[in-house]
Amino acid sequence: MFTHKTQTRVRYGETDQMGYLYYGNYAQYYEVGRAEMIRSIGLTYRDMEVEHGILMPVMSLNMRFVRPALYDELLTITTTLRKLPEKTITFHHEIYNEKNKLVNGGSVKLTFVEAKTMKSVNAPDYLLEKLNEKFLQNESQES
Repeated sequence: MFTHKTQTRVRYGETDQMGYLYYGNYAQYYEVGRAEMIRSIGLTYRDMEVEHGILMPVMSLNMRFVRPALYDELLTITTTLRKLPEKTITFHHEIYNEKNKLVNGGSVKLTFVEAKTMKSVNAPDYLLEKLNEKFLQNESQES
């Protein structure tokens, strides 16, 4: 398992009339969590697309709303990979408010696609190598 945390603040333009984070914006926060997790292992989505020709379209998105996130709150986005990817990769997300209370949770499943052919491919080796290092680090810390 590999977990990464990042933070973001709820901006005014992301809220609804009640000052709550608009429900449609949670998917964007999930994307922030995924992108920062990938960045933390020395890769970027852009590099995967431009240098390696790998795209990662979303196959499914699930989320549950526990309590509202409020305007100007600092949120912690916790992103977890529970297993190494094969043909797909599933990111599990939890968003916590400043009081460390769960606001929202869910998952996003993506697949790997070769940009030139738009055909599904297995998870690229360079990604698996970096993720495997994180999984091994976490296993040794838990022992």
